[in-house]
Amino acid sequence: MVLDLQGNELSGSIPLTIRHLHELQGLDLSDNMLGGSIPHAICDLLSLDTLYLHDNQFSGPIPKCLGNVSSLRNIFLESNMLNSSLPSSLWGLKDLIKLDLSSNSLNGFLPQEISNLGAAIYINLSMNQLSGSVPSTIGKLQNLVNLSLSNNRLEGSIPVSVKSMVNLVTLDLSYNNLSGSIPKSIEALQHLDYFNVSFNNLSGEIPNGGSFRNFTMDSFKGNEALCGIPKFHVPICPVVSNHISKRKKVERALFIVLGVVSISSVVSVAFIAVRYKRKAKTTREVDELISIVPERISYYELLLATEQFSESNLLGTGSSCSVFKGVLKNGKDIAIKVFNMQLEGISRRFDVECEILRSIRHRNLTSVISSCSNEEFKALVLEYVPKGNLEKWLYSHNYCLNLMERLNIMIDVASAVEYLHHGYSTPIVHSDLKPSNVLLDEDMVAHVSDFGIAKLLCDGDSFVLTNTLATLGYIAPEYGLEGLISTRCDVYSYGVLLIETFTRKSPSDDMFCGDLSLKSWVELSLPEMPNEVIDVNLVMNLEEEQIDKNMQCVSSILELALKLMLSGFSRG
Repeated sequence: MVLDLQGNELSGSIPLTIRHLHELQGLDLSDNMLGGSIPHAICDLLSLDTLYLHDNQFSGPIPKCLGNVSSLRNIFLESNMLNSSLPSSLWGLKDLIKLDLSSNSLNGFLPQEISNLGAAIYINLSMNQLSGSVPSTIGKLQNLVNLSLSNNRLEGSIPVSVKSMVNLVTLDLSYNNLSGSIPKSIEALQHLDYFNVSFNNLSGEIPNGGSFRNFTMDSFKGNEALCGIPKFHVPICPVVSNHISKRKKVERALFIVLGVVSISSVVSVAFIAVRYKRKAKTTREVDELISIVPERISYYELLLATEQFSESNLLGTGSSCSVFKGVLKNGKDIAIKVFNMQLEGISRRFDVECEILRSIRHRNLTSVISSCSNEEFKALVLEYVPKGNLEKWLYSHNYCLNLMERLNIMIDVASAVEYLHHGYSTPIVHSDLKPSNVLLDEDMVAHVSDFGIAKLLCDGDSFVLTNTLATLGYIAPEYGLEGLISTRCDVYSYGVLLIETFTRKSPSDDMFCGDLSLKSWVELSLPEMPNEVIDVNLVMNLEEEQIDKNMQCVSSILELALKLMLSGFSRG
């Protein structure tokens, strides 16, 4: 009844003989390396309830015949390379509960028939190339709890009918070309907890009643024509007067009369001129289009920017990549993360990092500018962070961080982790928090980087299985022993990072062997002898009173770190 082969390293295509499993109700082939097209043989599984093919390398179209499998309740095809339009038969699955087609290259438009999915509670079509408008019939999806259409090419206005989606908790329309105003009627959605329309072309006043009281500027940024109350960090809306003086009425009438009289003479001239303007208009529209297309950087430009990846521009080397500093023609400094293509599974790691970085936006996360990819070369173009990483600042003899600097850095990291776990529509587990993955900008603001082994917790999962190990010493025991990861793993790693930042001791230090670990070393010293573990640089050359204050402060921080590690260890 159920065939579950998810999380292996299966490659090749799905065998056509799968059609003989007539009683199959659940098929899970997710998180493998399967490719080719999705075979029509799956459509012969007329008892199929759940289809998980996500996180593979499937390409081509979604089989039209899938709409004939009326028993389907859950379809998850995200994170593949599917590149056709959405099959119309899909909207005939009236009993479908969950549909996730995100992170593909699907095109075409959303039809009015999407309203047929009346039983659905979860629809995610984000990170595709869908165009056209959001159909007004979407308001009929009154059972829908989560809807994401972000990172597409949708245009037109946000349908007023959204107000009818009374069970909506999450609505993400960010990174499209939507215009018009935000319907004030959305205020009536009592359960709406996450709302994102950032980076569109919306205008007018941002509603501030109902659920909008709980939203922040992050929900609306990137829309230059929006206005509203100060907390949204947009201009205050101008007061529009309905009073028109008698004089203005006369002036308006006179203007209309003169316009009618003169228009006949203008028409003939305009008719002649229009053919010549047409070419100029087309050129101007193309220029405007180019200005809004995300920046693209070619391999040749990266060669020039890095002086052919010269060692003099090498910022650092890791287990799977090298990072170079570059300068573009416009003078902009960038960091280029070049992946080692000789390593097995590196393409998969590159795809994961691309998928996550193009979706998330936070001041304490690395900003991605572009990517460059072909069969022999894969690189991410990132914002250059000039002060290097936290590891350099902790262990170099040329740098020293004071107490407040370390505390602010760790608060920044905590803000980033909180966003990954709770601020995005799908929880993200970073899986590799450590000093070398914390970058510092000109103002010493921390930016968490390297999402190559990060995981998305989809469909309400509290943990997932993985074969990709993070750095030893920072891994929660349950992760290292069982291959399980959850948000608790990041909590544990953050606890380790917190201890390392204030003790200046790495969990892989030579002193830790046998039964002695970084955690137990700190536990043995607190609270009686904190001076045994605290980084001496935090109390050096200070007055005795200040030393005591620093000791108390760091002791509290280390106690918190131990509690976090305990919390991260337990799955309870």
